[in-house]
Amino acid sequence: MSEITRDTLMAYADGALSSSERAAVDAYLADHPEAAAEVALMQRQADAIRTLYGPAAAEPVPPRLSVEKLVQKQQKRRSLTFMRAAAAVVLIGIGLGSGWLLRGQMDTPGIADRLIADAVSAHTVYVLENRHAVEVNSADSEHLSTWLSNRLQTTLAMPDLSASGLTFLGGRLLPAPNVPGGRAAQLMYEDSAGARLTLYVTPSPGPGTPTYELANLGLDTALFWADDVISCTITAPYPAEKLQAIARSVFSQLNPSEPDYQT
Repeated sequence: MSEITRDTLMAYADGALSSSERAAVDAYLADHPEAAAEVALMQRQADAIRTLYGPAAAEPVPPRLSVEKLVQKQQKRRSLTFMRAAAAVVLIGIGLGSGWLLRGQMDTPGIADRLIADAVSAHTVYVLENRHAVEVNSADSEHLSTWLSNRLQTTLAMPDLSASGLTFLGGRLLPAPNVPGGRAAQLMYEDSAGARLTLYVTPSPGPGTPTYELANLGLDTALFWADDVISCTITAPYPAEKLQAIARSVFSQLNPSEPDYQT
């Protein structure tokens, strides 16, 4: 017999060896008392398990646990998962097709569309957070303004939107692969009903950027605006008219040197 391993000893304790193999293990155990003690422990454990669960093991398998039933159940689960995934893809396709991004054609989305998509994605993630909605809260807004201004390499104010019924919560730094420098600032506000509005501010994307875009995205509306210095996308669960009124205040504070915001 080849080398006697722990697996061999377990098979011996379970009575799963041939007579010649058992004889070889018997000889081995006679010379190795520690192994013999371990096998004896295995046998006692096996006896205890048989005593406890022997009656249950002798009972017939319940129909719900039959191999056929289990296979059918697994196949049903896979089918449901596939249908749900397919439905999600269809819904996403409908939302994009009727909402805004595809705009009825298969061209690569422009820079405004891509920034709106980034802004809405960040908005969707962070407005649902409670303790971690912002990275730096409003109590430290002076530091937040300095930090984000340095990262975006422009002077970034923290707009006061209290006249619109919105309280400033704070902000965070985000990646922005579609703009020079690769960074964006997200500023978050909350109204008295708990609805949240975010500003997604980046350095100017460069020449050829549209100055204004409005997108209706289900419950949310996104308004994009850009000048030679910055771009900003405002996202909130507000109708377009309300968001446009807030935008006038936002853009006049973000870049007071520019002419008044016009839709």
